[in-house]
Amino acid sequence: MQAKRIIPCLDVDEGRVVKGVKFRGIQDAGDPVELARRYNEAGADEITFLDIGASYRSRATLLDVVRRVAKEVFIPLCVGGGIRIVEDMRSVMNAGADKVSVCTSALENPPLLSAMAKAYGRQCVVLSIDAARVKNSTGARSDPPRWTAYSHGGRKDTGRDAVAWAAEAVERGAGEILLNSIDADGTGGGYDLDLVRYILDAVPAPVIASGGAGSLDQIAGVLLDPGADAALVASMLHFGKTTIPEIKKYAESKGVPVRW
Repeated sequence: MQAKRIIPCLDVDEGRVVKGVKFRGIQDAGDPVELARRYNEAGADEITFLDIGASYRSRATLLDVVRRVAKEVFIPLCVGGGIRIVEDMRSVMNAGADKVSVCTSALENPPLLSAMAKAYGRQCVVLSIDAARVKNSTGARSDPPRWTAYSHGGRKDTGRDAVAWAAEAVERGAGEILLNSIDADGTGGGYDLDLVRYILDAVPAPVIASGGAGSLDQIAGVLLDPGADAALVASMLHFGKTTIPEIKKYAESKGVPVRW
């Protein structure tokens, strides 16, 4: 089994790291440069920087913050938010990113993925999918399960099937899937394992599980079964519930291969 990655996520708005629950109830979680430095020193495998205000407010990614974060980390840095054209990707890469994440812009213009892959290689193109489970007329979860992809920071249901979209995106040039469960986000109730399993079965690309981490057991679990390639962690780290070494030590004790 290939070594799994533990990836802290910095959701940034107005230059500050923030965290909410199900993409709502946002609260301040600290300075992105300080947190990036701390996680880099603690042994994070990568850092994901998401300018969560960029898409729905239609403004450019905070390149100055990206530059300052990039100076503090010596591990891969993925940056997303407000990247709409290849030139935006070029600006972010020049600011210090190793790869970029796109969500809304790819949903609105799927050929963008191919253009980005052609310009920088698919290893630099991450498709971020914000997915929520479809409910039936009674409000119960759909059976069989189905998820739709959301755009604009989880605010707009596109109606597009999330699993089919993941498969199409990889065919177009996405080299990795950053899979965000809106239902689980910030709840601490655990990752949406069904969602991760369906996406893993649908794509021949690495899948990063995101949304819902609340315990060490949940993080180790999503890496073992269904077997995500990486786990994104935010609240547990930002608010001092655990550390990266603790996560890796516990995961390793459960049989998950990790990088030290």
